[in-house]
Amino acid sequence: MLLAVISVVWAINLGTLPPADFVFNNGTEVKTIDPAKATGVPEGRVINALYEGLLRSVPDGEPDDLGRTPTKPKAVAMSDSYTVSEDGTVYNFHIRENATWTNGDPVTAEDFAWSWMRFLHPETASEYNYQLFYVKNAKKFALVELEEGDPVEVELKDRPVQGQIFPRGTIRRGQLLEVIQAVAEDDHSEDGGHGHGGSGGEGPAIYVVEFQSLDQQSEVHVYTTVDSDDDEIQSLVQSYQGETDLTKLQSVEHVLFDFDHVGIKALSTHQFEVSLNSPTPYFTELAAFYPLHPVHRGSLEEHGDREFTKPEFIVSNGPFVLRERRIRDRLRLVKNDQYWNADSVSLNSIDVLAIQSETTSLNMFLNGQLDWDTKPPNTLIPILKERDEWVSTPFLAVYFYRINTSKPPLDNPLVRQALNMAIDKKSIVDNIVKGGQVPARSLVPPGMNGHQSGYCGEYNPQEAQRLLAEAGFPNGKGLPTIEILYNTLDSHRDIAEVIQQDWKKNLGINVSLRNLEWGTYLDTLRIGDYMVSRSGWIGDYADPNTFLDMWVTDGPNNQTKWSNSFFDEGIEKAKYESDPTERMEIFRQIEQTLMDEQPIIPIYFYVSTNMVNTRIKGFTANLQDVHPLHLLSIESERSE
Repeated sequence: MLLAVISVVWAINLGTLPPADFVFNNGTEVKTIDPAKATGVPEGRVINALYEGLLRSVPDGEPDDLGRTPTKPKAVAMSDSYTVSEDGTVYNFHIRENATWTNGDPVTAEDFAWSWMRFLHPETASEYNYQLFYVKNAKKFALVELEEGDPVEVELKDRPVQGQIFPRGTIRRGQLLEVIQAVAEDDHSEDGGHGHGGSGGEGPAIYVVEFQSLDQQSEVHVYTTVDSDDDEIQSLVQSYQGETDLTKLQSVEHVLFDFDHVGIKALSTHQFEVSLNSPTPYFTELAAFYPLHPVHRGSLEEHGDREFTKPEFIVSNGPFVLRERRIRDRLRLVKNDQYWNADSVSLNSIDVLAIQSETTSLNMFLNGQLDWDTKPPNTLIPILKERDEWVSTPFLAVYFYRINTSKPPLDNPLVRQALNMAIDKKSIVDNIVKGGQVPARSLVPPGMNGHQSGYCGEYNPQEAQRLLAEAGFPNGKGLPTIEILYNTLDSHRDIAEVIQQDWKKNLGINVSLRNLEWGTYLDTLRIGDYMVSRSGWIGDYADPNTFLDMWVTDGPNNQTKWSNSFFDEGIEKAKYESDPTERMEIFRQIEQTLMDEQPIIPIYFYVSTNMVNTRIKGFTANLQDVHPLHLLSIESERSE
């Protein structure tokens, strides 16, 4: 009966659209298909089909003992070749000359330079911007880290379209002479007053910038990025004792490190150069990562960054184009005939469904309405594992809980450690997820590049009770109700309910549950409106750094408010460590710090759980559970 009802409902939703060649359930409504603003797996699947970066991670080699086909970033994308300098710090990509956007415009090196500038721009607020901090001066541009003597770009308040970041206003380029800013409270320098230059200040600032005219004459201007009548700015003006005339203070949009001095260059139409701070062995994997895919500047500037990805406006460069979007239903993708390698793309149309119910999704798969079910119900996995359609293997991913360390009593590491040790993780993997997942006591999955993990405490209710009592909450007395946030999915609810019971039984803590749809859940995490939250992370590349660098202080993907200077210093030190053994030791030490202070609770290491129609070819298990849609094909029906 269930199958029949569901089939009718989705047949009605299909409306006038003809059936697609390939249909899969993406699990939720995508929040965005703007590469610079996306962070999730559902978004990544779609963006990788619509856009294409410098490189593509594609299958390369024979499957290992676990059936995982290795993947490797290759120049089978917008770049058809690249070179690397002897010291490993300069990459030169050749943009293929037959690459075009869907409106017929050629794809150029300037498209990448502009898109990466937008990706790093502070107003874009990309949560993945740190992935380009390996590039020279990229961090200074993105985080507005300015020092006296730096080259700067000043954006005037004359943007052509109000309310849009791009196109930008007039840009003036000069040299920063002085930063006038209130001294931070913890800065005990002798002057103790205003006029602080460089780092260490806090609050609004005044920037003194020198410009060189064509006749080599210099002129000095003073700027602020807030209203020039702001009380704090006027206080700086009145208390300033320097030599610069502040009477002509001008309010501007931005004073940023000059992007012309960032290691991102369009040397010519087809030559794109990237200069790194130090050798970065996984940089080619970043060059294939979807947040770094280019967008069409003309389309974005004409329609704005909220509208340019709509089907009627989008201009893309990948193997598929977005034909239609039906909210809470589906995306219809169709083959891009202008794609440089269109002849190799077999699928002519794809439907990307947004079904949140795992049971509904599986029923549709079994009824022939889906070709790929990305998340079948955990309760049925023991049965599904026996079917030919089952594709599963361990991959580089961890399921964990974030803890908002700014909310008492979760600001106490003893409380966080107690919460971890009160969770029976083995029971969760044996009785809830049931797919062969492994209980986790570290964040970094095992067996990666010689990394030895740091570990948190194992399941031990008695020790958890002792830690909670030491924190001042014997038997949970005095603790407020702790709320667990999760995004809508049956399995997330089931796990949250088990942890709710464990914390009540083992610690005497009352726990409430809150579930939100995907987009709202992501926004709630970003603003920190939670106590404990379900989370997951898939490695962006095969290196411990992809699991660890997100936890630096104020990192956009940190979202726990946790900060530790030893950890931050270790991440920075690892960037420049050339000895592989020493580098892995740095990672072990800082992961141990993360596990000791417990701003996160690792629950288990994932295995992929896919149901794939046996007529689909090109679908291979791999370390990141990534399945490029343009590589899939449908087996021709055999003649009788």
